[in-house]
Amino acid sequence: MSCTRESARGTVFRPITPQVKSLSCLPLRIYLMKSKKSTTVVEKEIITNKPASLFDKENLLWMLGGVAVMIIGFLLMAGGRSEDPNVFDPKEVYSTTRITIAPILILAGLVILVIAIFRHPKNR
Repeated sequence: MSCTRESARGTVFRPITPQVKSLSCLPLRIYLMKSKKSTTVVEKEIITNKPASLFDKENLLWMLGGVAVMIIGFLLMAGGRSEDPNVFDPKEVYSTTRITIAPILILAGLVILVIAIFRHPKNR
């Protein structure tokens, strides 16, 4: 299949590949205008098929915040190192920070990520 168009200099032939059939010869439109001395280009429009982003900048910032909260939770859960690695200290291992606060922060980070994914921007 091909597209033809009459111009001042004759027939313009441009083949269409199978991928461009649905655009019906419109990915590149050039309008020619014949003057007495020469042919000039009046308008040139190039259609680009840029893929739309799934998430806006605001959604990505929310996701980044959720990941940051999760990282803080994992760091709190890991805790610090003990003074003597051969001695087991239950107060350090079973502290409130490692057992309660860190898992709550990790779950809060996951909730923030889910909210960031489902959140619609205000300008849409």
